[in-house]
Amino acid sequence: MKQLRIRTLVGLFLAAGVLSWAGARLWSSLGTLPSVPLAAPIVLAVIAVILLATALSLRSRLKAQRERRPGAKGVEPLMAARALVFGQASALVASLVSGMYAGTAVHLLESLDVPTRRDQAIYAGFSVIAGMGVVAAAIFLERVCKLPDDEDDNAGAAPA
Repeated sequence: MKQLRIRTLVGLFLAAGVLSWAGARLWSSLGTLPSVPLAAPIVLAVIAVILLATALSLRSRLKAQRERRPGAKGVEPLMAARALVFGQASALVASLVSGMYAGTAVHLLESLDVPTRRDQAIYAGFSVIAGMGVVAAAIFLERVCKLPDDEDDNAGAAPA
């Protein structure tokens, strides 16, 4: 499975941000602006916590397995692969969503004197922060699930 690339996530964030900013300006010129839901940062934060809890659980189980502790629960490869896929998908979606809310927040910075727009800008800002938390937790989960290199197997092989 390929690792997530930071530049891919940043590119998705920037592209979604620019498109969202342009869309918010266009929509605002028509007289309204779609609202940023209060649940957006909450849902993103919950996903980040789930990813972090999964990563910490897998890390402790893998450590116990490597140290051959008695009664240590092993990690099934399929479960680790599922967690990894969930983490990578969450990071990609969070990059897009965070970019979208960042573009909206940038547009809303023009009208912070209006209380409803200020609240929307705050919700969008918290959504961007929570989305970054999802990306960070997904990258940490990916590092936990990474298999060690097989250098020991290649060191003992005779040169051809």
